[in-house]
Amino acid sequence: MDTFAFYRQMRRIRRLEETLLSLKNAGEILGSVHPCNGQEAVPVGAATALRSDDYITATYRGHGWAVVAGIPLADIFAEVLGRASNLNGGRGASPYFSSAGVNFIGENSIVAAGLPIACGAALSALHGGRSQISLVSIGDGATNQGAAHEALNMAAVMALPLVVVVENNVYSEMSRIAEMTRVVQLAERGAAYGIPATTIDGSDPAVVAEAVAEAVARARGGGGPTMVEAMVQRYVGHHSGDVQQYRPAGEVDQARADEPLARLRACADEVALAAYDAIDSEVDAELDRALAVARTIPEPDPGTVLEHVYV
Repeated sequence: MDTFAFYRQMRRIRRLEETLLSLKNAGEILGSVHPCNGQEAVPVGAATALRSDDYITATYRGHGWAVVAGIPLADIFAEVLGRASNLNGGRGASPYFSSAGVNFIGENSIVAAGLPIACGAALSALHGGRSQISLVSIGDGATNQGAAHEALNMAAVMALPLVVVVENNVYSEMSRIAEMTRVVQLAERGAAYGIPATTIDGSDPAVVAEAVAEAVARARGGGGPTMVEAMVQRYVGHHSGDVQQYRPAGEVDQARADEPLARLRACADEVALAAYDAIDSEVDAELDRALAVARTIPEPDPGTVLEHVYV
């Protein structure tokens, strides 16, 4: 994927998140929204190393991963707006939707819960004799959860075809991760399980692509799991209502200046800037069309309320 393709996909995710926040502020979305503004390079770069039949599992901050998995924007809008979408019929909303059709196992609001689920997908591929791999995105705070350590140990012992991407934005919700762990880089924890691990610049999609491609090759070749710690700077709050009063003065401005899209623009010449501007306009129009389609989808039929209820 070239620079302009990276830019387009990251811009697509950025505009999706910005639009969802606008819809939330307008009262059209019920419940919280957890945007990934500033972290777009991670899913975009990682996706270049994946096949269409590989599995993706994400956190509740998973809209970007859903986009790179191939879920149509109109379906995402419809699901988050609570419409009878082609995804989960409005039941999943912002933090829980999934799509079996593209092997997007889905989001999860339980911190670190995606890791054991992703291990299950990897175990299925391994025992099924398939060459699929399972990629899971987790946040920095998830590395302190017991489920994460159990899953990492299992993945290592069983040599599962798993790639663990830790999106380290240095804040575990509203607390700095440095205040909750003594290791400098979370990738250091991979050594405890015999898992190869690396720390990379998560704001450069090309760097992410290279690191994840190496991890995917190892997993697909029978070499077991890899942990990729991607350092990122999210410049929006943990959720749609977070005003970030806990962040030091100037930190958000610095993050905005170094986020992936701004970084590409900062090193572009006039020709490239014009191309980026054109992409911006095209993506804006694309998002407008997708939202318009989503608004035509009806709300769920109340008569279906007991469907998919098994307990």
